[in-house]
Amino acid sequence: MSVRRPVAWTVAVVLFAEAVGVAALNWFLAIVVDRQDMSLAGLDPDMMSVSSKIGGVVFGLYFALCALVALLVALRDRAPAGLGRILLISAAVVHGLLGAFTWGLVGPGAFIFMIVVLGLIVLLLMTYDAREQPAAGQRTEDGKGGDGSPVSPPPAPTTP
Repeated sequence: MSVRRPVAWTVAVVLFAEAVGVAALNWFLAIVVDRQDMSLAGLDPDMMSVSSKIGGVVFGLYFALCALVALLVALRDRAPAGLGRILLISAAVVHGLLGAFTWGLVGPGAFIFMIVVLGLIVLLLMTYDAREQPAAGQRTEDGKGGDGSPVSPPPAPTTP
């Protein structure tokens, strides 16, 4: 049994949940800033509130789009290509960076969550790559090598 599809489904569910969580957290923080009505280093409280809401919506949509790519991978059982692959790679980088920041700012629990999501995304990308590309010189079903050229038998050994 292959782990490719369950990993893709798991990544899709986790990223959708994370999209909702990030958007909700930023929206909540915007409400808190708005109700405090205090300035931080001379910044306008209304501008901080609006920018927090915009940031939450933007990051929520970004994670939702990455989750949609993982969902399509799970449904089609094919590796992500083009923009979808770039989105998943960027999500892996974002989770690595967030993991580095959360260790000091939030704690080890958030760090572990970020690294687990990073690992799932990388696992998704690598398991589909391993299936799609045969090893160099290995025959495929049509009798051709991994690069599409016919495979010739190895040369006979010569004795001096």
